[in-house]
Amino acid sequence: MILKTSLFITFEGVEGCGKSTQSRLLYRRLQKLAIPSVLIHEPGITALGKKITHLLKWAKYVNISPLSELLLFNTSRAQLLEEVVRPALKEGKIVICDRYTDSTIAYQGYGRGLDLDIVAEANRIATQGLTPDLTILLDVPVEKGLSRKEATAPDRFHAEKLNFHRRVGDGYLKLAVLEAERWLVIDGAQSKEAIAGIIRDKVTKLIASNK
Repeated sequence: MILKTSLFITFEGVEGCGKSTQSRLLYRRLQKLAIPSVLIHEPGITALGKKITHLLKWAKYVNISPLSELLLFNTSRAQLLEEVVRPALKEGKIVICDRYTDSTIAYQGYGRGLDLDIVAEANRIATQGLTPDLTILLDVPVEKGLSRKEATAPDRFHAEKLNFHRRVGDGYLKLAVLEAERWLVIDGAQSKEAIAGIIRDKVTKLIASNK
């Protein structure tokens, strides 16, 4: 049984939106406040997840179909939930996850063009219905996000054409409208400090209401 004090918070957005930076800042703040928390990211962390990450992002000369991508991400996700997420939530911790099921809908659904019902069903099976209490979307134009990552070696997703990234970005905004009560959409063009402040205020209220 998941304790009432636990929270599951996810960060989403297009390439270079700043979500990894903000998830780390939130984690560090919770640590300073001595609030038990865990910071993770998809699809890595577990031994299985690390191997799948290499295949999905960096393996050369390997053809991976959109459906295979979907299933590989959810294989890694199921393992992450089993090894890390569910145990942490049962202990009453706050779990901060850099990407989760909404990434799969945005990238493999809207981006790759897979049937959204198929994507949703694969996600449901892998997660057994576990949904975040809060999903934070850092909304930035895809061109700006990609430009922020120009100095890093592009993985399979970063190297995709601009139209792919635009479909992903549009997909995220559609998801945020469909479940507005779960999403916090933030203008990612603001300063790092301003964004962190918005997130801090929202999470503080969420923790207070969850006691």
